[in-house]
Amino acid sequence: MRLEPSALLCCLFLLPGLGLAANKTVYGLNEYIWLNDLDLEVAAKLDTGAKTASLSARDIRRFKRDDETWVQFYLAIDEAHEHPIERPLARISKIKRRAGDYDPDEEKTYTARPVIEMKVCMGQALRTIEVNLTDRSAFQYPLLIGSEALKRFSALVDPSLKYAAGKPGCTTDANPGE
Repeated sequence: MRLEPSALLCCLFLLPGLGLAANKTVYGLNEYIWLNDLDLEVAAKLDTGAKTASLSARDIRRFKRDDETWVQFYLAIDEAHEHPIERPLARISKIKRRAGDYDPDEEKTYTARPVIEMKVCMGQALRTIEVNLTDRSAFQYPLLIGSEALKRFSALVDPSLKYAAGKPGCTTDANPGE
């Protein structure tokens, strides 16, 4: 068999990409996530089209503690989460609204959401990621993992798979890759 020069050249261009993919972990469209800070496992949707991760929260309020801004919220996952959670505010995220989701008289095409940092486990990998807080109770999954978090996990997402990583199995003493 003889390869045409153009086919050989094409193969040479693909080789570096294969090396990059070898260092990635394949996850499914949905995965189980262990929220280390909250001692809770939830099902999540992995969304490469979203930049930031989002956690379902309600009654979100900012307050000052020792001259720093903190956030208090309740999980909006089920009735079992009736105790408030308090975390330092990492930043405010501006989330683009859909065309039918805003009032043109307001002139605001984004929603401001508080962002906190959380340690989360997916598969065998424990990472600290940024998570914005919003009420996701109308959605099937209480947690959305966006592209910035997926980068931290060196993730490749195969949308034909579900729960490819299995149940989270991280140890809390080691955190390689951070």
